[in-house]
Amino acid sequence: MTAPAIPAAGARRLPRGGVRPRAERWGGLVEAAFRGHAVAVYAFLYLPIVIVVLFAFNATDRRVTLWEGFSPKWFSVALGDKVVQKTLINSFIVALPNAILATVFGTMAALGLQRVPKPVRLVFDSLTYVSVIVPEIVIALSTLVMFATSFDLLQSLFGIKLGFGHPTIIAAHVLFNTSLVLLLVRARLTTMDRTLVEASYDLFAPPWRTFRQITFPQLLPSIVAGFLLSFTFSFDDYVITTFTSGPGSTTLPLFIFGQVKRGVTPETNAVATMMLAFTLAMLVAGQLLLRWQGRTRGSPTSMAGMIATER
Repeated sequence: MTAPAIPAAGARRLPRGGVRPRAERWGGLVEAAFRGHAVAVYAFLYLPIVIVVLFAFNATDRRVTLWEGFSPKWFSVALGDKVVQKTLINSFIVALPNAILATVFGTMAALGLQRVPKPVRLVFDSLTYVSVIVPEIVIALSTLVMFATSFDLLQSLFGIKLGFGHPTIIAAHVLFNTSLVLLLVRARLTTMDRTLVEASYDLFAPPWRTFRQITFPQLLPSIVAGFLLSFTFSFDDYVITTFTSGPGSTTLPLFIFGQVKRGVTPETNAVATMMLAFTLAMLVAGQLLLRWQGRTRGSPTSMAGMIATER
């Protein structure tokens, strides 16, 4: 006599009559609907970017939407444009000092908050998160009001006349990007092996030597990632730059927006494509650094993961 078949472990047993429940019959349709919705959302987000990149290689000399063949000529036209060169230089003049200052201030703040009492640290943590969560337009407007009020006060008291330009843009960007560096470095500090630091103190090493030989090498990948993020956000920023810029300090995003108001051209698409490629290269470099850090130190392997660990 043949023994009855035993269902495999974890296998679902059909009810009497071999008909699946209604919930299981509709489960596949619901899952397909969710997947279709996800595909539609990603297409809505990224398809316009693909179109911009594609039409940057359009060989047309007339309408930008009229495809007349593949040609990279508009990239050479954009690179040879004196206005584009000037705005590109302005973008680097703003982004590089911003990245340096934000990295230094953010790293110093992360190291300092590690040693303060918990109530004080919670207050500064709240201020840090607020500066990241607050809409960029609010930061831009408040920075504009602060600069305008301060300049008027200095002129009335001391006769010093200051105006908007590169320094005001850099100061506004540093205010925002310092918080990002602080979050990245603090996330690394929370996962760092403290036994090496304690061993260094037990061997009577001075604080500066402990920092230089033990703490700093472990923090270096997150510091570099914070530098790259700060540089990228400053290089691509439009809202804060619009409110704090002055004559002669037009950056590349401001130039592109001004061109769009007069009509999109293949040259505009080429400039936007080069900005996109540069930004992605910077972000990929930061991500690779964090992955290398994760493999060697056992820490989170993404920027989002580092911030999530800190939270």
